[in-house]
Parts: sequence; structure tokens; C-alpha cells
Amino acid sequence: MKVPMLDLKPQYAQIKEKLLPEIMDTIENQAFILGPKVSRVEQELAEYIGAKFTVGCSSGTDALLLALMALDVGPGDEVITTPYTFFATAGSIARSGARAVFVDIEPDTYLMRVDQIEKKINLKTKAIMPVHLFGQCVDMDPLMAIARKYNLKVIEDSAQAIGSGYKGKNSGNIGDIGCFSFFPSKNLGCFGDGGLVSANDESLSERLKGLRVHGGQVQYHHNEVGLNARLDALQAAVISVKLPYLNSWTEGRRHNAALYNELFKNNNKVTTPVEKEGRRHIYNQYVIRVDNRDALKAHLTEKEIGCAVYYPLSLHQQKCFANLGYGEGDFPESEKAAKTTLALPVFPELSEEQVKFVAKTVNDFTAKS
Repeated sequence: MKVPMLDLKPQYAQIKEKLLPEIMDTIENQAFILGPKVSRVEQELAEYIGAKFTVGCSSGTDALLLALMALDVGPGDEVITTPYTFFATAGSIARSGARAVFVDIEPDTYLMRVDQIEKKINLKTKAIMPVHLFGQCVDMDPLMAIARKYNLKVIEDSAQAIGSGYKGKNSGNIGDIGCFSFFPSKNLGCFGDGGLVSANDESLSERLKGLRVHGGQVQYHHNEVGLNARLDALQAAVISVKLPYLNSWTEGRRHNAALYNELFKNNNKVTTPVEKEGRRHIYNQYVIRVDNRDALKAHLTEKEIGCAVYYPLSLHQQKCFANLGYGEGDFPESEKAAKTTLALPVFPELSEEQVKFVAKTVNDFTAKS
């Protein structure tokens, strides 16, 4: 039995009849940049997230950079974040001219340790960037208390977490700005790159709108130097069609995750994901921990079971961040996670038979190793 890491074709088949007319309408009208379809999806996503304002943009990476720019984070500033995340988190901080300051992660959730933030704060600290990794929110109440205490801005990296929740609040609607990605592999993905920034402050929202269009909303009039970071109408159309299905797709992922948890419960060599109390995990990835990760990955690949490593190298060990001055051993939990974690297929269209086959293959291998 072949089990892909992700197969988007069944999802496409489900929405094809509604999707193609939306795409053709965009083509027929020849309105590709911003316009009514982008405005519509911004309103729809604002309602879904619970934010007053959202601003569509070209990618999750640009969402992070736009957020930093809108909050005037730049050279000489520091932003506290996690080293165990996709590159764009720290990459956007570097592109803003600021310095990424890392704190280690929790060993069970792989989320940043909020209790390590305060000791990293100094006069240069401008913001905190929590990453809601794999679809679960960081412990935001104590994080927001720290931010308020020191007058720091909070940028939520919700690229993997649309629809996730924390004590009744939605991811991306807790801090000052939320940043989302619509990369095709996300729970809500478009047909290429796309992103979104959410905010509850109108002046911040207006500035974000200008920043995504070279720093000015009136053509050829620029209040500041911005980016070319617009969400195009074709991607907006795709997102609008997909959004009504998102909750059911998320429940499919949660069902598959629960089934995996049950199938692994008697295997003490596999550590399964932890969903903390008061949080809603949306399982953008279902990540297990095993001591012999690389051997298991090779075995699953041989059995034609998709799997992936997120992420094989902690960001403080990346060559491009050598200037930050970190070394091996500085963030031991992040380094350990990079060596021992493995993501298994969890997309909603997986059959129960496929999930059981993946789990059995993992259980059989670990029993012999």
C-alpha cells in the first residue's frame, strides 16, 4: 500500500465544481491584482479568525516581514523567538535588520518556552514572535503578560495554525499582529504562494495595506519604502472556495491524529504529540519522536510511506545565522528535536486503512530496533 505524505488531488476533486467557475470568472474579467476577490477573502478571513482587519499578501514569509515593518522593527532591535521553526521566522527578522534572539522549546510540544523569555529581554528588545508550530498555540497568557510588562509587541507566526485555538481565542488574534501562510501544504492552501496579516488596530491595518504596495495606497505616491507583496486575485478565489471546508478538513486531521495516538499508545518507543489543555490542535503536521529517526524514515520510504523531517537543523546552527554567535548545545531541546522527530501523513482524506498501515509499519520497525 502506498501512502503519500500529502495528496491534494482528493481535495481538489471535492471543490472542483465550485472552484473552476471562480477561476474562470477571474480570467474573464482580467482582474488579477488585488480587487474585489481579494477584498472579499479578507473579509471572510477576518470573520473566521475573529480579527477586525486582515490584509492579504504574497506569502507567509512576506506576512512576517510586513508585520515587522508595520511595527517599526529594524536595525538595532531584537526580536525573541524560537530556533525550532521554518526558516522564514528568523529570516524575516534578519531581513528587517533586527536580530533574532532565541529561547529553547518545550520537549513535549516543541513550542517556545515562555518561561525563558523574560531573561532574554533588554533595552534592544522590540517584539516577541511566538510560532504556533505544527498547529498548536504557544502558551499565550503568560507570554502576553510579559509583553505588556515590558511594552513589547507580539507577532504571532500562525503560518501552520489557522483555526487553532487558545482558551477560546483563535490563533492570530491574540497578539498585536497575526501572520498566516496559504502555501499549498497548509490546512488552508492556495494554488501557489499566498499569505495574510491580521490585526485589530485600524491604523496598523492601513499601514500594512500601504506597505504591501510599495509603501503607498495611492498609485505612484509612496509614504515609505514598502514591498511588492500583494495577494493576487486568483489565489484569493481559491482561498474563498476552500474556506467553508476548512473546519471539516481540520476535524479530519484531528480524527487521524487521534487514531494514530490510539495505535501508538502501547509503543513506548514512540512519543506522540501532546495537545495541551485549553488548546485546539489542528495538526498541520502529526509529529512523533523516535530515537532512531533516520533509520525509521528510510524504512518508511522503502515501504512507500511518505514522511518528512520538520526540521533537520535548529536555526541557531544554520550557517547564515552564524553571526548571531550561538553554538552547539545552546538550545539542547531544539537540537534534540531536530534529530529525533518525524512527521507522518495526517491529511484529512487519508483512509483508516492507510493510517493503520502507517502505524503498524512504525510499530513493527520500532519493535525490532
